[in-house]
Amino acid sequence: MIVFLVLLVMIVIPIVVVLLQYNELVSLRNHIHNAWSHIDTELQRRYDLIPNLVATVKGYATHEREVLERVVALRNQCAANHGSVASQSRDETELVAVLQRLFVLVEQYPQLKADSHFLQLQQELINTEDRIQAARRFFNGNVRDYKTKCQVFPSNIVASIFGFRDEDYFQVSPSVREVPDVKF
Repeated sequence: MIVFLVLLVMIVIPIVVVLLQYNELVSLRNHIHNAWSHIDTELQRRYDLIPNLVATVKGYATHEREVLERVVALRNQCAANHGSVASQSRDETELVAVLQRLFVLVEQYPQLKADSHFLQLQQELINTEDRIQAARRFFNGNVRDYKTKCQVFPSNIVASIFGFRDEDYFQVSPSVREVPDVKF
């Protein structure tokens, strides 16, 4: 009878450990997907604001068409990209960089900077950017926890057995972090 109990414990404990590890990995993966949906919502909000912002700037800066057209083209490219996190991250980096150029352009038009509609749109875009950053930090925190769980023992064994794949961080290029040079 003791041999039977020892065998039962030797079989049950590993199964329970595997089940717990598996469930935790699934939970972390679901947190990542949930966090990405928050980022996606904020990105959509940005995409909705950009055409209004561009239309307002167009009224003042008609000869700056190249920058405005690039903003619109990148906005459409980003909105249509539903690929990998890395692919969307690249597109978003480009969009943020061209938006920075747009705001440098705005500095050349004092009457535009004083326009209440433009100021409201600019503030909404700034608030949206802040929410995107917060959602990105939350997403990357979940990715970090998931990656750690997939790499530490014994959950790394469970992760490899059940095919849990690596997830990408949502990163912004270092060039976007540079402050644009505004000259008057």
